[in-house]
Amino acid sequence: MKACVLHAPKDLRFEEVPDDALKPCHVRVHVVAGGICGSDMHYYFHGGFGTVRVRQPMILGHEVSGTVAELGPGVSHVKLGDLVALEPGIACGACRYCQAGQRNQCLDMRFFGSAMRFPHVQGAFRQSLVISERQCHKVAATVSGAQAAFAEPLAVALHGMTRAGALLGRKVLVTGSGPIGALTVAAARMGGAAEIVAVDVASAPLAAARKMGADHAIDAAADPDWATRFEKDKGSFDVAFEASGNERALRSAMTAVRARGTIVVLGMGGDMNLPMGAAVAKEIELRGSFRFFEEFAWAVDCISTGRIDVLPILTDTIAATDADRAFALASDRSKAMKVHLAFA
Repeated sequence: MKACVLHAPKDLRFEEVPDDALKPCHVRVHVVAGGICGSDMHYYFHGGFGTVRVRQPMILGHEVSGTVAELGPGVSHVKLGDLVALEPGIACGACRYCQAGQRNQCLDMRFFGSAMRFPHVQGAFRQSLVISERQCHKVAATVSGAQAAFAEPLAVALHGMTRAGALLGRKVLVTGSGPIGALTVAAARMGGAAEIVAVDVASAPLAAARKMGADHAIDAAADPDWATRFEKDKGSFDVAFEASGNERALRSAMTAVRARGTIVVLGMGGDMNLPMGAAVAKEIELRGSFRFFEEFAWAVDCISTGRIDVLPILTDTIAATDADRAFALASDRSKAMKVHLAFA
């Protein structure tokens, strides 16, 4: 079968790779759709991020759906023909974090398409793969492969909401309106937020955030001092989600959030200089949010029941044979939110 294999920056080849052997309690899945994530783009354009570098040919991709094509011995939870969303990470189950129910912090996590360990963990942008049945989450019969492929990024947004705590009746700020920010808007709306304000530096993501449930959208490029409008009486927002990874956005969130407000950081930025005096004086709670664990099943349920409509942020679906064009489109924020590769 063929897969999207990265050999070097901008050297992505749709080439033959060996099929994996079927194992007990595993299934073979024919991949239908795969979403291009920010980390995939870092690998494609730059060969990695931070100290993480691609050191051997690696199949990209972790936002994937597919149909069950073959069952290994002992499989009992899925059947042939099921459309499933694929949970991309498998935790060891034995370390202290797994034992505490914090699988996203696993000390021996194997996550699709990751160069964080060597040999690298191969990804899921391929025509078929063998995967543990516990990583296969069946979706409703009314759900498409494209919708199912959104389970992973929606799980990231839902984990951020879990980290924030109850949102019912709260004023919520979301800085960064890319796919994760837009899905966070949808999650906050489902969570009962009274008012949601989305911020970005581009008009297309802001339009998408409105479609996902934002009450107001602020163009920070046209209005760079927007946060000062919300700083009266030590701030206006109960909760802020920072989804851009940008230092200026996080500093603005710290200005706009109220005293004893909560900021959940979803965006993966570098080191930052932050106004820690304001954090202390306003008693701001700054919380990180990394991947997800039980939220993946929750995301599948939200998509299956229609509680969250993910399709407004799907920009285009492009054949995996034309992956270079798909990555070029995905990198253009004026034209694209989420781009999918089609394998079926």
